Amino acid sequence: MFERIQVMLMKEFLELWRDPWAMFRLIVPLLIQMVVFGYAATFTVHHVSTAVLDLDNTQASRSLISHFAATGRFDIVAIAHRQRTITRDIDNGSVVVGIVIHSGFGQDLADGQTAPLQVIVDGTNSNTALIALGYVSQIVSLFEADRATTAFPSAAMPAVPSVRVALIDQPWFNEGLDDQWFFIPGVIGTITLLQVVSLTAFAIVREREVGTLEQIMVSPISRAEFILGKTVPFFLIGLGDVTLVSVFGVLWFGVPFIGNPLVMLLGASLFLLAALGLGLLLSTLSRTQQQAFALNFFLINPLTILSGFAFPIAAMPHWLQWLTLINPLRYFLIIIRAVFLKGVGVEVLWPDLLALTLLATVLLGLSVLRFRKSLD
Repeated sequence: MFERIQVMLMKEFLELWRDPWAMFRLIVPLLIQMVVFGYAATFTVHHVSTAVLDLDNTQASRSLISHFAATGRFDIVAIAHRQRTITRDIDNGSVVVGIVIHSGFGQDLADGQTAPLQVIVDGTNSNTALIALGYVSQIVSLFEADRATTAFPSAAMPAVPSVRVALIDQPWFNEGLDDQWFFIPGVIGTITLLQVVSLTAFAIVREREVGTLEQIMVSPISRAEFILGKTVPFFLIGLGDVTLVSVFGVLWFGVPFIGNPLVMLLGASLFLLAALGLGLLLSTLSRTQQQAFALNFFLINPLTILSGFAFPIAAMPHWLQWLTLINPLRYFLIIIRAVFLKGVGVEVLWPDLLALTLLATVLLGLSVLRFRKSLD
């Protein structure tokens, strides 16, 4: 039995070795996707095109405008002279944010009164709009703090209460709140799932399409040996992919890896077994490579969206949250992010490892039964 499985493994690896294009597809597109997703997948917004209407034209209003320009978050591309100019610029898409400082702004501040600031945001892209509004709040807070320091220097500070309450931010595990530290581990899981499921589904369908599947099945090799011979190489390739893109993410993007590599290996192995089960299941449902491609596209997109890769699962409707429980990518993203950034071990991640074990067992079991039936 082991000799026949070894022959199948040698056959698969020889096919890859003799096909330089296949070796290219296994490595280069993976790294290209890593770079593209690593830089593109981010919630950080820079250089938001901004129009300013300063109806006050005082030192205070100009100081506020300079605070916006100095951050690098907002690019002041237009100085408007009337309200309808900002409305027109937002309508035609030339600016995303409009800042209106009404007359009396500086006088209100000098009198110790509330000085309103009008901010108009293009809400077409709600994500960008919400982030931009958050930046506005931070800049206004900084402006108020600078103005208070200027108005009340330390030598002339008025008496303050004996008890003061101050909010101090102290992020854990990602002190700089770098988006890439969150997204890069997610990209590793996503592109690994895509690679392994596609390889498994297409390889078996290709055997059926070119007619070699029937030749193999009339040979002494059993169906279980054939399935092992077809899936084990892709499992090893998947482990190689995880290792490659993880090292690339650490070295290229500077994402820290502070966890135990063995915990990472355990989580990746269970995840790859579940991915192999999905790929094998797709192969039983497809008669041609075109069908396999369509089913692969239909499956991977929902798995990515429902994994917590970019959209928090807690923000989804409850019925969708229940649906994510059968998504292996969900659990692997929890494991890989926790190992990368938190350094936690099996004692914390055991529920996710157990869920992956159950999913891998069910998916592989169903896929093998379905595959054996499709060969009859």
